[in-house]
Amino acid sequence: MENRLKIYNSLTRKEELFVPNEEGKVGMYTCGPTVYHYAHIGNLRSYIMEDLLEKTLRYLGYDVRRVMNITDVGHLSSDADTGEDKMLKGAKREHKTVMEIARFYTQAFFEDCGKLNIKRPDVVEPATNCIREFIHMITVLLEKGYAYEMGGNIYFDTSRLENYHVFSGQDSDMELLVGVRDDVEEDANKKNKSDFVLWFTKSKFEDQELKWESPWGLGYPGWHIECSCIGIKHLGEYMDIHCGGVDNIFPHHTNEIAQSESYLGHKWCNYWFHVHHLNDKAGKMSKSKGDFLTVSLLESKGYDPLAYRLFCLQSHYRKPLEFSYENLDNVTSAYRKLRRRIGELTPEGEVEQEKFADWKKRFEDALCDDLNSSMALTVLYEMLKADMNDSTKRALAESFDQVLSLDLLAGEADGADTVDGELEAYVLSRIEERAAAKKNRDFAMADAIRSELAEKGILLEDTREGVKWKKV
Repeated sequence: MENRLKIYNSLTRKEELFVPNEEGKVGMYTCGPTVYHYAHIGNLRSYIMEDLLEKTLRYLGYDVRRVMNITDVGHLSSDADTGEDKMLKGAKREHKTVMEIARFYTQAFFEDCGKLNIKRPDVVEPATNCIREFIHMITVLLEKGYAYEMGGNIYFDTSRLENYHVFSGQDSDMELLVGVRDDVEEDANKKNKSDFVLWFTKSKFEDQELKWESPWGLGYPGWHIECSCIGIKHLGEYMDIHCGGVDNIFPHHTNEIAQSESYLGHKWCNYWFHVHHLNDKAGKMSKSKGDFLTVSLLESKGYDPLAYRLFCLQSHYRKPLEFSYENLDNVTSAYRKLRRRIGELTPEGEVEQEKFADWKKRFEDALCDDLNSSMALTVLYEMLKADMNDSTKRALAESFDQVLSLDLLAGEADGADTVDGELEAYVLSRIEERAAAKKNRDFAMADAIRSELAEKGILLEDTREGVKWKKV
């Protein structure tokens, strides 16, 4: 088959023509969630864009096998082997066991993915399933001299590598800037400051809930080892594409490459795909801030999760994206109009095959240009205005939606944007009551009115000109 897709490779820092190890087949790995809390919409931006990549590959005719890990042990609150285990932190917060927390938030993650039309990967593997594989890899790394035991823990020795900082090609200070990591605490057991833990024992945490017997004592794996082992277990020794957020570049993906290639003795993964942050006005979204935006919160305010998917698709995955409710309101309105427009198409007449092929190629060309989802959407809008019959347009919209996954044909002229006089009178009266509540400083009542209207699909926007509202 023809290789047409060009993607930006974080490893080489340039766009490259994608050529898989085996013609027509793609082994794809996605760094999965640490299931100690709900995923926020910043996390989910990465999964939306990785979903877009997988569906683009399938649309182009590749046979894709996608693997995702579930981190249910070993990820500390700092990604640099310091702080508290995130899973233990979640368990303490909710007075549950670690595995109860893991099961609950794994289910919640995939429920959110379902609402966003993110396809479940072919293989989903929790870290706790692979303790035997972790121990085997660590044993081999010790035998090869790439790891050492110190203070009861097993560390990877980064000084054994000629180029540990593979993503920057420079020094550790530059690498740390790539992902804007947490502050790094010194570990007296390390020979080098960049060494990282492969296996923790009781010398790290006495109260760790999940522990396993190992040749080095009772303990548990470090975070980085899991993706290497799970990837090799399900995709073999040669991986095509490894995905994650830009904050995974260092130390997580840097350490994955170090241990995997030392273990295997050859190059492991050819293409590295990283999605940039979703920001709000305060900066990068993070669970550590306390309150954070989730899909459920957006739904409670009356938003369709697929409007958020469209919001993400309108921007390139390698650009930071700023979230605001005003932006989401605009996208929501555009999304409903788009679905209504497609729903009004009448499936009469034969599909015009030549025109279908031409527009399909335009759509593919946009995606092949480093996954230019914004241009792909432009192709969709231009196609709807083009000179061809409705049957062809419907067929193209259905085809494009294999990748966009916006339920484009679900908006059959349902009159969602129409507002009757009774509803308008009701909304205006509630807006007046909300204004009176705010004037009396009864902000709880004002918020309750806003939430009540949101549940009915009415969005309020406070502007200098007064309160504006719309039905979504």
